[in-house]
This record gives sequence, structure tokens and C-alpha cells, in this order.
Amino acid sequence: MNHRTLGRTGLSVSEIGFGAWAIGNAFGNSYGPTDDAESTRAIRRAVELGCNFFDTADVYGHGHSESLLGAALHDVRDQVIIATKAGGGGDCTPAYLRVAVERSLERLRTDYIDLLQLHNPPMNLIAARDTYEPLEAMKREGLIRFYGVSVHPPEEGVAAVRATRPDTVQIVYNLARRDAEDTFLPTAQAANVGVIAREPLANGFLAGRYDAASTWEHGDIRSRMPRPYVAQLCALGQRVREVAEQSGMTAPQLALKFVLDRPEIACAIVGMKTVQQVEENLN
Repeated sequence: MNHRTLGRTGLSVSEIGFGAWAIGNAFGNSYGPTDDAESTRAIRRAVELGCNFFDTADVYGHGHSESLLGAALHDVRDQVIIATKAGGGGDCTPAYLRVAVERSLERLRTDYIDLLQLHNPPMNLIAARDTYEPLEAMKREGLIRFYGVSVHPPEEGVAAVRATRPDTVQIVYNLARRDAEDTFLPTAQAANVGVIAREPLANGFLAGRYDAASTWEHGDIRSRMPRPYVAQLCALGQRVREVAEQSGMTAPQLALKFVLDRPEIACAIVGMKTVQQVEENLN
């Protein structure tokens, strides 16, 4: 597993990270049913294969994702980098963020968080320097080592960088969503802000396993997506698979290579919930 430096944090992170949204799916809001024992094996297998970056959030499964990571990584805590998120409900006040961090620390079984990210905050908060004051305070206290923001559109990422405070920005970037290339990626690189690419496989569609007739069970977000959008992504996934086969690669490998060919990106986080998925993505 290759490692890259996460911007000005100086952290050396595996270029493929473990996305832990799916393993928190006890409440049916990601990629279908999970099995906690298999999720735990997947986490441990990821560590064995050299993955050291694990990304979660306090709202993933109402804390279940953090709890699973905490239990699975407890004995290798000094070998891994744990990134979590807070404020996903829209509350980024100092009082709320402190309580959220304290609860995350308990679930993660650790006394510090390597990277705390504000979770999809609105633009007015992203761009305001005061938003980051409570994070600065917790950084000084040693509760968190670094902080950043997790956003969707590139303009939010640019606003975060220009606020001059966040160490990292997590943003959607993949073969289907390339709008971060124009302004955000060069802006982040110039400021030495660490970039984490979310959804590098476009919710799994770029793995090339689905077509326009594919369906998903209740609890899988893809079952709620508009069918024309699904058909478009499936067609792209099939094309990725064709090109990958011509190059002696799998579709996920090609999709991840596209993301990681950008030198501005330190880590691409892939949603994984089984040992098989871990081995496919990390080998």
C-alpha cells in the first residue's frame, strides 16, 4: 500500500482509506444489510493489507460505525489514523461540538481523534473563520490533532480553503463527478490543504457490476435514486469495466487509479463492509 502526505498535517496516510459509512448500517441508510462480525473482520483485514486511514462519522448508524471501529482498532490504535465527523445535524456550535467529540472518543475507545471534520456544514459556516474556533480549542487541548470539513460541491471546498483554517477538505471526486478539477484541486494544493476524495467509485456504480435493470433492497440508498440517473451511472460503469479489461485491470482498480492520478489527492476513501470488498480494493 502506497502512502501520501495529507497536506500540512504531515500525516502519512494510505492512499486508499476505509470508508466506514456502510458498516454502521444497522438502521438502513447506506448500502444494505451488514453483519457486525464480518464488518470487524473487514476492518482487521484492511489493517493487515496496509490501510491506516479509517473515515467515519458520529451519525453513521447513530454511532454504530464508530463503535465497531473502536472495538476493532483498539489494540492497533497507534498504527492507524482515525478520522470522524461531527455537526452532521447542522449544529456546529462550540457546546454541541464538544459534546459530540466526547461521545465519539468514548465510542472509538481513544483519548484523541486524529482528524475531526465538520460534516456538510452550510456555506455561511464554512466561510466564517469563527466556525473553527471550537476546533482550535480542542486541538490545543489534545482532544483532536487536526481538523477539516467534509463537503459536496467544489465551491464549498474553495470557501473552506480560503477561510485559511481547515487542515483538510473531503470532497466528492470520481470519473462521474470531475467538477473539483477546475478550481478546488489547484486551490487546495496551493494552500497545502490535504484533500480526501469521497465516493471514488460513485456509490459503487464504477465497479462495473450493475446495469439499468439492477435493483437494490430496502436500506440501500441506490434504491431511492432516480432511475435515469442510475442508468447513466450504470452505463459509465460498464464502459469503465470494458476499458479496464483491455488494460488488464478491474473496473474498481481503474476508477481508483483515475482518482489517485491526481497528485493533489492524498487519500481516496472507499466504502467497504466485507473482507471480499477490502481485498478487492486494497490488493
